[in-house]
Amino acid sequence: MNNQTMYSKSRRRFITQAGATGAILGLNSLVPAFAGETLGLSPEQATGPIDLNITRQPLDIGGRMGDTVTISGSIPGPLVRLKEGQDAVIRVTNQLDEDTSIHWHGLLLPYEMDGVPGVSYAGIKPGETFRYAFPVKQSGTYWYHSHSGLQEQQGHYGPLIIDPIAPEPFAYDREYVVMLSDWTFENPMSVLKKLKKQSDYYNYQRRTVPELFNDAEENGWGKTVRERMVWARSRMAPTDIADISGATYTYLMNGMAPDSNWTGLFRPGERIRLRFINGATMSYFDVRIPGLKMTVVQADGQNVQPVAVDEFRIGVAETYDVIVEPVDEAAYTIFAASMDRSGFARGTLASKAGLEAAIPPLGNPPVRTMKDMGMGAMAMPGMTSAPKDGVPAMNMKDGTMAMPGEMPAKKQTMDSMDMSRNRGTGMSTASSPVKHGPDRHGKGNTMVAEFPSNRLSEPGNGLENNGRRVLVYTDLRSLSPYPDQRPPEREVELHLTGVMDRYMWSFDGKKFSEVDGPVHFKYGERLRLVLVNDTMMEHPIHLHGMWMELENGAGEYRPRKHTLNVKPGERLTALISADAPGNWAFHCHLLYHMDMGMFRVVSVTNDAVSSENRNG
Repeated sequence: MNNQTMYSKSRRRFITQAGATGAILGLNSLVPAFAGETLGLSPEQATGPIDLNITRQPLDIGGRMGDTVTISGSIPGPLVRLKEGQDAVIRVTNQLDEDTSIHWHGLLLPYEMDGVPGVSYAGIKPGETFRYAFPVKQSGTYWYHSHSGLQEQQGHYGPLIIDPIAPEPFAYDREYVVMLSDWTFENPMSVLKKLKKQSDYYNYQRRTVPELFNDAEENGWGKTVRERMVWARSRMAPTDIADISGATYTYLMNGMAPDSNWTGLFRPGERIRLRFINGATMSYFDVRIPGLKMTVVQADGQNVQPVAVDEFRIGVAETYDVIVEPVDEAAYTIFAASMDRSGFARGTLASKAGLEAAIPPLGNPPVRTMKDMGMGAMAMPGMTSAPKDGVPAMNMKDGTMAMPGEMPAKKQTMDSMDMSRNRGTGMSTASSPVKHGPDRHGKGNTMVAEFPSNRLSEPGNGLENNGRRVLVYTDLRSLSPYPDQRPPEREVELHLTGVMDRYMWSFDGKKFSEVDGPVHFKYGERLRLVLVNDTMMEHPIHLHGMWMELENGAGEYRPRKHTLNVKPGERLTALISADAPGNWAFHCHLLYHMDMGMFRVVSVTNDAVSSENRNG
């Protein structure tokens, strides 16, 4: 039986099954059709214009009514399904009392259709309809969302699938979208005000006095006190993993709270494609399906050489497509734990409706380490004074961190490093960390990652040595090389910066309202983007309109991504072909970080590149 036969269903069958699912789960009519359809997705693409209506209405989320911004009456919005090679026409009508917009995340299109108010167009006024029209140049799993204010936090997002012209390079019998997100019943502006007043307002996992004594008993008072002093001076806590936690968030899977238990049905022996999309505002998720191995076949909509894993961390705005093969008539929990372990989203793969599987424990909250401060390895060449009790000697001056000793500022890329591909161990496979240059970030940054290191082979805080095979960035290898294999002509270096206790976020110490102008790319050039994370938070960095080819040691098989997760204290590089003229947004995809200033505009023109970013 081929894929088309497996997917095709009558309209009557669809309505009957969707209604039955709603009755089983206690859902209302605002559940999107793709989530209520338990026998897979129809592969039929739109052949005419697609109409989407942006409205505000109450919605039942986990048994409680929330004030939501919906797309055509549901959260997430309806599945938009296109075909590579077609011309898409999507008409968006704004029925709100405020401006709105839709950005087609990860799509390569004319910049006027990108959907970012103030950058690519003026936005959509109340009562107006905007007609998006663009050629579809790619295939894969993507999504769409508002780029206006904090509407995304209120439910303004949805999945987007583009079917390829050529046959897929992997086989499957059934597919499901699994869209992860976070929801708060608070007004998003109220959440932001709380973070501005107290940045760790939602961190209910702070270390306690008994833990101080436990640490001292295990590590000695000297090391414990020095560590605590360093954390105090950095104005962060080692348990500060996520700005916003399950203290206010309900984590959703296809718009459903954990107790609603979104369910996808299968027949034993089928190969099931799960299209994971992290449409959350602020939440990273660690995803696993106990009892099933997942084979990763796409990352950010692009085919990759298959990788079998037990678990993967998905940053905000990233997508991963995986194949699973349940062989018996059972149920399997799709478990997406928030990175800080304050909650989870959950669904079920089942051989028949009503079956459930055990929900695994969340586990202990992860804890930041000295490496997250940009210390690189604990024992670093070039240090003039040895660490004491495993804690490097440090100076804190003007809120920044400095370490004794010097290290050659040798520029490194992953493709020039000796990669041992030590997957999932928590140990960096890169060579020595790079010494940070002079701190010119000013008042817009609290600390500096003095020795930022490459961390692409690390699974991330809380996933090290957990006994499971965890996906890491060095596992990703494109199925085919990118056509443009020219070496880069120049580098553009940007530092991810912030002041945590004042909840200020920026690039190079300047929030968007303070920068003089855009970052300039010359049309047609090949360049290397260098990202250095001077903060102790993960940042999912998204470039509109162009691919970023992550330099992860894969040579010409570098994976192409639209969003890169940059770990605390990390330095990574990506190659870019500036082949998309126009103005493009470039920002952290943590919505509140972007709103607070971690946003820039990249201008691709035929003009000469300014000296501002010629050398980073």
